[in-house]
This record gives sequence, C-alpha cells and structure tokens, in this order.
Amino acid sequence: MSLQIGIVGLPNVGKSTLFNALVKGAKAEAANYPFCTIDPNVGVVEVPDERLSPLAQVSKSEKIVPTVIEFVDIAGLVRGASKGEGLGNQFLAHIRECDAIAMVVRFFEDGNIIHTEGKVDPVSDIGTIETELQLADLSTVEKRLYSVEKELKARSKESEVAHSALQKIKDTLNAGKNAHETNLDDQETELIKNLALLTMKPFLYIANVSEEQIQSESVKTKISETISRIKKSEPVIISAKVESELNELSDDEKKEYLEALGMEETGLNSLIKKAYELLGLITYFTSGEKETRAWTANKGATAPEAAGVIHTDFQKGFIAAEVVPWQDLYAQNGWAGAKSKGLVRTEGKEYIFQDGDVTIFRFNVKK
Repeated sequence: MSLQIGIVGLPNVGKSTLFNALVKGAKAEAANYPFCTIDPNVGVVEVPDERLSPLAQVSKSEKIVPTVIEFVDIAGLVRGASKGEGLGNQFLAHIRECDAIAMVVRFFEDGNIIHTEGKVDPVSDIGTIETELQLADLSTVEKRLYSVEKELKARSKESEVAHSALQKIKDTLNAGKNAHETNLDDQETELIKNLALLTMKPFLYIANVSEEQIQSESVKTKISETISRIKKSEPVIISAKVESELNELSDDEKKEYLEALGMEETGLNSLIKKAYELLGLITYFTSGEKETRAWTANKGATAPEAAGVIHTDFQKGFIAAEVVPWQDLYAQNGWAGAKSKGLVRTEGKEYIFQDGDVTIFRFNVKK
C-alpha cells in the first residue's frame, strides 16, 4: 500500500529544509523569504527498518527492498490564505489525497530568518494553519451541501444521510474545530469520504527546533507539553538543520554525531514511527533468496488482506500463509531451521497479521 504525507506550515518554518533532509538529494528551494516554494515538491523516502538486513542475511537474499513513504511539500500558508492572502490556498489541492498531514511548527529562534507573523509563537501558528485548513474544508462542504440540497427533492435516502453528515461537519468547522471531531456514523463517514477533507485526516505535529534545543531534555519536554496540551498529540521534535547535516555524514560519523547530541535515532526515523502509529500500520516481510522485502499493511489486517497488499490475485486466491516472527527466523538461521523447530505456523483466512511477521503466501491464481 502506498503511504503519502502532506507537509504544511507557515512560510519560513523550515518545511522545505526538512523536506530536503527527509528526501535525500531533493532540491526543494529553501530561502529566507516567504513563498520560495511554489510548485509542490514530491519525494519518496525508504522506510528505515533494522530487521531487513538480518533477514536478508539468513535468507541469503540478492537484494533488500524496503517499503516507502511519499512526502508532498506545498507552499506556506499565511493568515487569510482562504481570502487570497500570500499565495492563497490553491496549493492545498496537492495534499487532498494524502493519508495524513504533517504540520511543521517553528520553535527555533533565528533573527536572520524572518517570521511572517513577526515573532515565533508556535501556539498561534498552529491556530493559524488549522483555521486556514478549516476554511478550505468549509468551502468544500458548502459547495457539496448546495448540490445535495437539490438532490433532496428526489427524497433519496442516500442524499438525506449525506445532507445530515455535511451539516454536522459544517457546524463543527464553524465552531473552529477540525472535521474529524464530528460525530459521524459509519454510513455518514463513507458518504463524505470522496470529499477528501483536509481536517478529516490525522495530523502529525513536527516541532522544528535548533541544534541547541534538541540537546536539551528540559526544552524538549516543555515543547511536548505545549503541543500535547493544545492538540492532545505528542509531537515529533526534529531539527531540520541537524537532519540536513546528518545526510552529509557516513554511517559511522552519523552514529557519533547522534551520540554527541544525545539522540537515539534520526528525526526521520522518529517521524516515520509516529506516522505508522498514527495511521495504525504494521510492517510484515517476505524473505527468500531473490529478495527480502518489507510490506505495509493496516493493523488488524487478516491474512488475505495482507496478501492483497502484494497483489489482488493473492487475496482473491488465498489458501494459507506460512508465518514466523522475524526474530525466530533470524535466530534459527532461516526457513529450514525455523521449520525444524516447529516455529513456522500455517495460518488461514482468519489470522490477523502482526508487525514483524515473515510470510510465504499460498494461493490459487483464478482465471
């Protein structure tokens, strides 16, 4: 399954710098003036996973294929974007199909980098961005309501449900809340899904900090408490500057630098883990001589649903799945050893895949 995350924020908060750091080799323009990003920047990032290498080792795989995330960086929003201020909000269309929205919030102080609001105020910045996203959604909802109200004349049950859902969302947005805070039933949720409302998506909050801030546990704790208090969400704390510098280093140098900063992992790793947690995703593996590959599935996916991530034919013709936890496959030096110890299970259609499962699917190709 393809995972796509849209990056939003005010101008000059470090969005494009962060994008370039996340997507190695990317050339998104990052400059000390508003709106240096006009066209959307799109980049694909391999998801780091420390389990791939040991699995490939015991399977004697010819290659390793990690799963990927696509990031979409759009022009910065400003207060009044819905009314045409700055570059307006027309660029929001580029992230409507994204699975989640990552909001970059500036916490670093730098007199050489102007702030469009005149001062660094993360709480106010979050409010500004969310208000603009809400107003964009309100415009979408009102247009759809106008159409549905015409359909109501035909007394269609579907249009009645859609109208109810849209009115509820409109009330939520008018109250200054995000669309996902609306209390909708399953049928209502399904009927408004095609609107791809921005504030219906899950949000990641990225606190962009300085090199000094990222080394201070007390500062990071204060930042986490600030965002958690207003958004009930634990932020990902990243220094875009540090991430950029890490990209220039060898693996050994990178490890030393992280240790010097008191960091256990890169900001990219933290961001991806948070995204998987937020979206309810797991990673499972296939591993053999040809390749060891990571696959992304929804948490709670049944064996046929997990198989469908590889190919729809796998799901349609599913027979069974041979499954073993990756630690057991590695500890027993591959499939033969794991089978000899009775660690490989044969699972049917009801089996719920777990993060870290390694599998071989058995299926019939239906013609």
